[in-house]
Amino acid sequence: MQKIIRQIANEIKVRDDQVQAAVDLLDGGATVPFIARYRKEATGALDDIQLRELEYRLGYLRELEGRRDVVLKSINEQGKLTPALRAAIEAAPTKQDLEDLYLPYKLKRRTKGQIAREAGIEPLADRLFADPALDPAVEAAAFTRPAEVLDDGKPGPDFSTVPAVLDGVRDILSERWAEDAALVQSLREWLWTEGLFKSSLMGGKDENNADVAKFRDYFDYDEPIGRVPSHRALAVFRGRALEILDAKLVLPVEAEPGKPSVAEGRIAIHLGWSHRGRAADDLIRKCVAWAWRVKLSLSTERDLFARLREGAEKVAIKVFADNLRDLLLAAPAGPRVVLGLDPGIRTGVKVAVVDATGKLVETATVFPHEPRRDWDGSLHILSRLCEKHGVNLIAIGNGTASRETDKLAGDLIKQLAKLHDGAEIQKVVVSEAGASVYSASEFASQEMPDVDVSLRGAASIARRLQDPLAELVKIDPKSIGVGQYQHDVNQSELARTLDAVVEDCVNSVGVDLNTASVPLLSRVSGLSGSVAKAVVRWREANGAFANRQQLMQVTGLGAKTFEQSAGFLRIRGGDNPLDMTGVHPETYPVIERIIEKTGKPVAELMGRAEMLGTLRPELFANERFGVITVKDLLSELEKPGRDPRPDFKVARFNDGVDDIRDLQPGMILEGTVSNVAAFGAFVDLGVHQDGLVHVSQLAHKFVEDAREIVKTGDIVKVKVMEVDIERKRIGLSMKLGDAPARRDGPRDNRFEGAGRGQQPPRQRGASAPQSTAMASAFSKLQGLRK
Repeated sequence: MQKIIRQIANEIKVRDDQVQAAVDLLDGGATVPFIARYRKEATGALDDIQLRELEYRLGYLRELEGRRDVVLKSINEQGKLTPALRAAIEAAPTKQDLEDLYLPYKLKRRTKGQIAREAGIEPLADRLFADPALDPAVEAAAFTRPAEVLDDGKPGPDFSTVPAVLDGVRDILSERWAEDAALVQSLREWLWTEGLFKSSLMGGKDENNADVAKFRDYFDYDEPIGRVPSHRALAVFRGRALEILDAKLVLPVEAEPGKPSVAEGRIAIHLGWSHRGRAADDLIRKCVAWAWRVKLSLSTERDLFARLREGAEKVAIKVFADNLRDLLLAAPAGPRVVLGLDPGIRTGVKVAVVDATGKLVETATVFPHEPRRDWDGSLHILSRLCEKHGVNLIAIGNGTASRETDKLAGDLIKQLAKLHDGAEIQKVVVSEAGASVYSASEFASQEMPDVDVSLRGAASIARRLQDPLAELVKIDPKSIGVGQYQHDVNQSELARTLDAVVEDCVNSVGVDLNTASVPLLSRVSGLSGSVAKAVVRWREANGAFANRQQLMQVTGLGAKTFEQSAGFLRIRGGDNPLDMTGVHPETYPVIERIIEKTGKPVAELMGRAEMLGTLRPELFANERFGVITVKDLLSELEKPGRDPRPDFKVARFNDGVDDIRDLQPGMILEGTVSNVAAFGAFVDLGVHQDGLVHVSQLAHKFVEDAREIVKTGDIVKVKVMEVDIERKRIGLSMKLGDAPARRDGPRDNRFEGAGRGQQPPRQRGASAPQSTAMASAFSKLQGLRK
């Protein structure tokens, strides 16, 4: 365990004792949010990002140690565990390295090499390799033996001729070399650096087929495998899975016919052998070629493809997690009455009004579009609902008929402004991803039992504006739709990562104990789904919680759960003003000492930054709660119950710009960042087709990661650079001084998703792209949203 502690400390660049403290807390049942917020003294203020990495590496390294023990035991039982092998196994840093060392000793089906060894041919193989001057045919004659007949009457291994014996030599040597861990690792690292990841269209596929054409950029593509960006790797792997693309690893230099390949040359150098025209050199060259072509080439390709996929999935999962975090921590509109519109054509636009607390108060369905086209009737119904309930915000889902419904909302706002002397109602187009999943969920049926499934989505869309976090936690994170190739990545790892993001976001904001839903409560540190339900049942039976200590009356909520959860639960208007803050109940005695020192009640201390700033944290620290904790307490008292999320703002779309046809190069527009990918950011301009700001157009400097500049939910100003109406593509720039792209020549769209300053995929015989990388990255959008 100390070895694991040291390794993690070295990796995240902290002290051993910090890691040890964190591991002890995690093993004791503490959650990452709790440790990051309330155990800074113990861990030396490790933050949640460090703790998440520590938690992941702890699990991996423990699994590695468990596997190491199994391997050592297995080899020892075979009587083959030498001191040198034990040392190598104990030093193996990864699971891959460990399995490389174990490969020669792993129990497996009988191979041709094993059969040849059983026939007694191994001494011949050793002799010929040690002294290539020996004549293989002469030496092999002594090892021939009559063909065997097995007990069941079937013929056994046949080593009755010299060629058969020499084939046995080939099988023994090639198998031995293919299981040489040092050689395998050397070839693997060389090919990771120099090898090419190549894809081509499978034979018999129609290039003009819509599904096939999506992968046009990869019909003749290769790129150094170690430098393939995540999105391109996943695109090729998806094409291969759909049996549209053929993918393979190719050597950096193709061998001439009849000549050994570069890989075979590297094997020979590792073995310390070279062809000098000796009697056995042709045989050994044949063994080397066999080792590469039959034993190593496919397994190395498999290993490197797995490494490429693992790295690509890690990046894709991080993109999803970052976008999800931004979405969950988007600015809440707060307690405002919202009219939610779930667009539809034939089935009508579903309407839901929620009050300032999020309670559904009325629903309706209007039919402004085909086939009824009851525009005026729809406006009348919506106007009545707005006046009746005092609506001041309209949320419009971004699905089918969203553009037409947005125009309806615009007419409604104009009509209400005339009736009420210019009173302004804002409208916002919001993502409805996952709304249908929520509508059909068990929780939605419990929350709105008498409401039609189709109308529940409208209510969810309205609530997303009031409090995105509280509403989106009701939906499986994978259904929210901000991922990149989310269905192509490891689903368990994706779920683990996204659940951690949701947990961190919920606990960083805090949860109102008296209004939170079961799904929201179940994301609070320490609260399971069953305990969250018990909390709600207690609230329904006894009324609102007056103080945090009442949590101990909830069935199934013990002292440990209280410790983990209490600091993240807020009570507004309760018995103790501290219960509405992030101050943990365990530190209330410290606050009492501060009250004694200042002579002021806690209500008068809260928010008094000038008074609190005069206090010395050292005066209130003790053995249990040190200076770090006291500083956090004083900060919390300065801004009690502060919400880390930004203030709510709405992008103001330009009047008269409602459709992609209204856009012209050179326009300066305001929009909302709807998604951030490896190659740039997509921006909603209110024309119902997101525009792309390529990573190269985000700033007047080199940008490594688009999230350095923007994140999901940001409101940005952009310049329209180019518009392709036929393909529904909008090129944007945040470098407002740049000139729009000229469209004098044909537009090059040969490659997909170039980003992060990368070069486009290399295509044989193709010249360099003639238009911007921004223009050619559009085809990525479809993959991004799947």
